[in-house]
Amino acid sequence: FVPYIYSSAELKRLLDATPAACGRRVPFDAYVLRNLILLSYGACLRPGEGRHLTMKDVNLDQALLYIRVSKFYKTRLVPLGRDLTTALNQYVQQRNLTYAYDPDAPFFCFQDGRMLSKSAVGSAFRRLRIVAGIERRDGARYQPRLQDLRHTGVTHRLVAWYRNGTDVQRLLPQLSTYLGHVDLSSTQRYLTLTPELMHEASLRFERYAMEKHHD
Repeated sequence: FVPYIYSSAELKRLLDATPAACGRRVPFDAYVLRNLILLSYGACLRPGEGRHLTMKDVNLDQALLYIRVSKFYKTRLVPLGRDLTTALNQYVQQRNLTYAYDPDAPFFCFQDGRMLSKSAVGSAFRRLRIVAGIERRDGARYQPRLQDLRHTGVTHRLVAWYRNGTDVQRLLPQLSTYLGHVDLSSTQRYLTLTPELMHEASLRFERYAMEKHHD
């Protein structure tokens, strides 16, 4: 299996297409799907982690998510960036106009207030992908999936680190913890070598090689 890495343009198309993809056959609102996508990408969450969030799990005052008993029965805190926190604050204001603000109420919910199901979200995302015109042309068995937003978030973060001159090797253990992995070997499968990432890594190596040559 080879994960699909969405481009920034494709992510925008997904977000913009949520109203068209969420019609009468979809039992939850377009803004719910839009913010689930934003959070899955921005916080590099597994699909189930986003769906199972409750209101008490999302602390926007401290910009933290509390991911409870996720894969391998682990629990972790996930810090949120400023832009994502702002977007989620806007989502909560819209959500609370319709749905209960009980601490145990689902953060993302159906129109009747129940927690989103895996099948409903998967079906809606497949429809969204088609509306947005996103498909694989590399012969892979799977079409782009909701799960690939996690891979995409990790890859884009690595590209940003390289571009900013960050010490990537120093930050990889922190990234592993952020993703909820117990070691770096688990994180390696998320480090998809896209052309963009290869380019930035090559530039970093060239600068390193030139510095060593001049020494």
